[in-house]
Amino acid sequence: MFASNPFADLATMVSIDVIQGYVILMAILVVGGTIIDMIHKKSAKYFFAKAKAAEANRKRELGAGDKVGIAVSTVVVDVMTSGEFCNPMRRISHLFTMYGFIFFILSTIGLVFAYPTHEAPAIVSQVWHLGALMVMFGGYWFWFFIRVDVSAEGVPWYRLVKADLFILSLLGTTTFGFLWSVTMSNLFLGLFVISGTVLFGGVLWSKFAHMFFKPAAAFNKRVIKADGSNENMPDEFDLTDPALQKKFPDIPEYMGSNPPNMGLGIKREKPQHY
Repeated sequence: MFASNPFADLATMVSIDVIQGYVILMAILVVGGTIIDMIHKKSAKYFFAKAKAAEANRKRELGAGDKVGIAVSTVVVDVMTSGEFCNPMRRISHLFTMYGFIFFILSTIGLVFAYPTHEAPAIVSQVWHLGALMVMFGGYWFWFFIRVDVSAEGVPWYRLVKADLFILSLLGTTTFGFLWSVTMSNLFLGLFVISGTVLFGGVLWSKFAHMFFKPAAAFNKRVIKADGSNENMPDEFDLTDPALQKKFPDIPEYMGSNPPNMGLGIKREKPQHY
């Protein structure tokens, strides 16, 4: 079952040109929606303006080798392993969803364009089904148990807001696509097409474009830390440094000569105070 190409069966009912045209249209909607989102929110303009402002406060000039190293670290830590997530459960959920979506999209392109009217190699179809299952696992885990408003604020899981458009359309696309492949039901096929259209056509109103901005923001964050500009914020100081205490006598006066470590703060315990 999981080794079969559902799009080959669909091609017996719908012209392959229509199927391929739909996929191409979705790609155009993603690109167009992302560009419009950047123009509407002025995110790119803000990003470059912020980077330009930080140049005045940088303490060292980064060479090409430094920037390449930072780019590699960004890809490995922030993109491939989602190292920015402090919560390990959130991180695992995100990784399942992210890699599942990548497998699902790439194998969809392979099944639709490389093997549109005949059976594909079993591994390609298996990756398509595996990607859908990975997204469903990570996405439903996030939706029911990890969302901040659900886990920490006691909000019902079925409460919907505009920000939920991306995760729900993503879950709908993979869930209905998987069910359609298993049952070959026209109902699930219709829901698969509708949810996919919302997912890729709703970029302007969802977090879809976020996946393109996030790596750039992570790279810039590492750059300003490496060059010392520190986002135009004051330097981080050691409060136990005698020279610093001499410069700011209020430190020993109010905190003692050996200021205590403030500890974990809000990370000390899980937020369950609703």
